[in-house]
Amino acid sequence: MLRVDFEKAGNRSNADYERLIQQAREMIPNCSAVVLSDYAKGVLNNLICAVIINDARTLGIPVLVDPKSPTFEKYRDATTVCPNLKELSLAAGESVADLEKLFDIGERFVEQYGFDFLTVTLAEKGIAILGKGKRKQASAVAKQVFDVSGAGDTVIATLTLCLACGLEIETAIEVANVAAGIVVSKVGTVPVERNELLGALVQDVGWHADEKVITRDVLRARAAAWRADGQRIVFTNGCYDLLHVGHIKLLERAKQQGDKLIVAINSDESVRMLKGPTRPMVGEQQRARVLAALSAIDAVVIFSEGTPLQLIKAIRPDVLVKGGDYTEETVVGATEVHGWGGRVCLVPLVAGFSTTDLVTKASQRVA
Repeated sequence: MLRVDFEKAGNRSNADYERLIQQAREMIPNCSAVVLSDYAKGVLNNLICAVIINDARTLGIPVLVDPKSPTFEKYRDATTVCPNLKELSLAAGESVADLEKLFDIGERFVEQYGFDFLTVTLAEKGIAILGKGKRKQASAVAKQVFDVSGAGDTVIATLTLCLACGLEIETAIEVANVAAGIVVSKVGTVPVERNELLGALVQDVGWHADEKVITRDVLRARAAAWRADGQRIVFTNGCYDLLHVGHIKLLERAKQQGDKLIVAINSDESVRMLKGPTRPMVGEQQRARVLAALSAIDAVVIFSEGTPLQLIKAIRPDVLVKGGDYTEETVVGATEVHGWGGRVCLVPLVAGFSTTDLVTKASQRVA
């Protein structure tokens, strides 16, 4: 409702600045990137900025600046300065109404102050990159803009991470723009979750069978992308040792309950715990690959725990499917799925088909 700040702006003592410089110099060699977040309160004066920027750039470490000062002079030789339109307008002395003129002045700043490029955040309009004689504008990727709060912070944070990881600036800007698109599609200042960003970056088109067998982390990202696209996620699990008609019917019915079907299978070790030392008949990778070949299935993941509960909590499916030999009370994860508004679907079994029967018949024939 109300925020009251009591602060002391202006210069500090020389001893304070000397301590800050010493601490910064000790830390910089262990950094992959440096961010100067300047609130224009007197801490980041010309000397502090010059020393930190020079030390970092000498070591090949990128320096990114979030400016509040009316001039960019003290950020000279930084990798990039990331103003919003209002901040660029203040430094340029021009109205935000004339974007082209502002961008022209921004390009001159790059040359004048030795930046690699200038990154201008445009809120719901995206990001503009101004370089020496070139500019690029990336439109916001949000499907709907609710609140532009935090978009600038998100851009510089994501851009810093990307440059620290060695990504080219063109790629880094695209990733930062996607992250900003996630933020402005929410209300309030909120963080971007790792899976949200990974999911938004996934181009979900025609996965081949080999691409459907994925790790838990990849699955979480892919599920985030599906959910962001408004698709309902269905989850089922089992051993699927010796795939038979009963399995196929259940999986087809499961797919009908939503848009994307995730199948989790027990690892070989997990199957042995459940079925005994002679099982499985087919190894986990082969079982996963066979399931992935079915058109009804969109992702296959292997889990080693006794139950898939942790996986269900991580994916948060909309529908949990099990065979008709279960009741809702005995379905692992049913309580959790109901808790976030999902539902449980029990599919009737196909009479006369079970893996145990197949194994028994095969043993009799061998005998």
